Parts: sequence; structure tokens; C-alpha cells
Amino acid sequence: MNLSKFFSLRTIASVGLLSFCIGFAQANPDSDWPKKPIKVVLSFPAGGSTDVFARAIMVPLGEALGQAMVIENKPGAGGMIGLGAAASAAPDGYTIHFSALTNQAISQALYKNPPADLRTSFAPVSLVGAVPHVLVVNPTVPAKNVAELTAFIKSRNGNFSYASQGNGTLSHLEAQVFMQRIGAAGVHVPYKGSSFALPDLIAGNTLMMFDSVTASLPHINSGKLRPLGIASSERSPLMPTVPTMAQAGMMKFDVENLFAIYAPKGTSPKIINRLESELRRIITNPDLKQRLANQGILLQFENAGKLAEVTNAEHDKWGKIVNAANIKID
Repeated sequence: MNLSKFFSLRTIASVGLLSFCIGFAQANPDSDWPKKPIKVVLSFPAGGSTDVFARAIMVPLGEALGQAMVIENKPGAGGMIGLGAAASAAPDGYTIHFSALTNQAISQALYKNPPADLRTSFAPVSLVGAVPHVLVVNPTVPAKNVAELTAFIKSRNGNFSYASQGNGTLSHLEAQVFMQRIGAAGVHVPYKGSSFALPDLIAGNTLMMFDSVTASLPHINSGKLRPLGIASSERSPLMPTVPTMAQAGMMKFDVENLFAIYAPKGTSPKIINRLESELRRIITNPDLKQRLANQGILLQFENAGKLAEVTNAEHDKWGKIVNAANIKID
């Protein structure tokens, strides 16, 4: 064969193959995903349970995907600021939302014009677990249990303040329901997460707070905070002597404080499936489960389909609770 003709044919074949590859990549933009760092939007500040939880999961997820997972904390408005930012991101697989699901279901019911909705603005990826809440007080408060705290609060005749992780959060709703149950009304002081609220509580500037076990545990262990009740159906193995709120006399005060991962609506199913698959492997790892359990984080994997059901159920549940309690954003 004539060499010039051979090289011409080879060049044509190479060009054809290159064109095919370019065409395939254009037709399948997620075929080589991910090829750059992925942003992970959180609705709470660094140092709180959401941040601790997210970082523990995102490190192994980034290793599995071969890209850095960049945490972006956007606290405020009961999680609505972070929710809106994540929902408005391009659905290209380079933004995901690590959601405090229960908090955001509550905020959805409390705020009049939420910027987005987990049920309609996102594609569910997977449920990742739960973090129980605990009722904590400053040790100078003369109360060793919930009954004594109730009596002390009533003796103050409204002259007291209590903290929360922010307006529209689970922490806020728990405190409001607690005050309604005992027939008291103090001053609610909302913060932008535990890392902002706890220093004031420790300093004695507020009287009590419902907070995550994860964020409060170091201060409980150091004696800077006193736990009075677990807002869950079961006691925490990290503080087995602390009763649940029901055991302390306040029935039907158990909460599943759920966390999950979502992607902006329109994200490719292939990307969703890849994320779900990697998260299943990470969440079910027994070593990670034990390590996070020691921090008050309970890992639990559920796939995208199940998460969609849980998301709807959480919004229905908390919508009814908010309406029944007639709680307003203050």
C-alpha cells in the first residue's frame, strides 16, 4: 500500500474516533463525572452537629469519587438560606445539599415564603442518619431534673431567656412546645447554630436549650452543661443515666432528628445513582458507624426512593405539629 495513502486513512480513522469521543462526551456530559471539586452546601455553621456529620461523611465520599468535597456553610433563617442556595445551583452534579431534614421540614411549615422545598426543588440521594437532641442547662441552674427545671422556670415569672439553634429550627420548636406544656413564657434567643448558642449558655446568659448530643457532649463531659432529658424515644448510650423526656414525665416528646443528602432538581440520574451507591458503602461501614456513634451520630442508610417517602412524611408530620401548637416565628 502507498504510504501516503496509509497515513491518510489512519488520520481519517483517528479524526473519526476523536469526533466520536467528543460527540459521546457532549451527548453524555456526566460520563466522566466528577472532574472537579464538588460543593456541599450546609444550612448550619461550622462546629455544630450538621457540620461535624457532613465532614465525617464527605471525606470518604471525596476519596471514593476522586475529588475534593468543599463544605460551604450558609447558616440562618432556620436553614432556609442554605436550602435556597443549594436549590438554585446548577444541576450538574457539582453541588449537593447535606440537609438537616427535620429542621428544614419544620422551617417549611413556619416560614411564609420559603425559597425552596426539599420535596420539589431537589432530587433525593440518600438518608444518612440521625442526631438526638438533649435538654441542657447551665450548672448554676438549681435543677437536677425536668420537674425541678419546670418549678424553677415557673418561679421566675417569665424573667428568663432560653436559647435555640435559630428561628425555625428543631431546637426552637422543642423549646416552644416545652414552654407551652409547662405553661411558661420566657424570652427566646435564637442563634445561628449550636456553635454560637452554647458559649452564651455556658456563660449563664441563657437558662436552657435543646441541642444536639454531638455539639453538647464535650461540654456535658467537662461539667460546663448539665443534661436533663433526651428528646428521643431511647436514652443515649453516651449518657445512659439521663432519662428520655417521656421518662422524665413529658410524654410524646420523642423526635427523630434526621439528616439526608439531596441534589438540585434535574441532576442526572446517573450521578444520583453513583452518589447513592458510594454513600451506601460509606454509611454501612461498621468502623465509621462506631466512630460516629461515639459522637452521638447514628448512621442510617436509606436509598433515594425511601428518602423521598421519608421527606414527605417529615413535612406532613411537622406541618401538623406547628399548626397544632400555633407556633410563630418571633
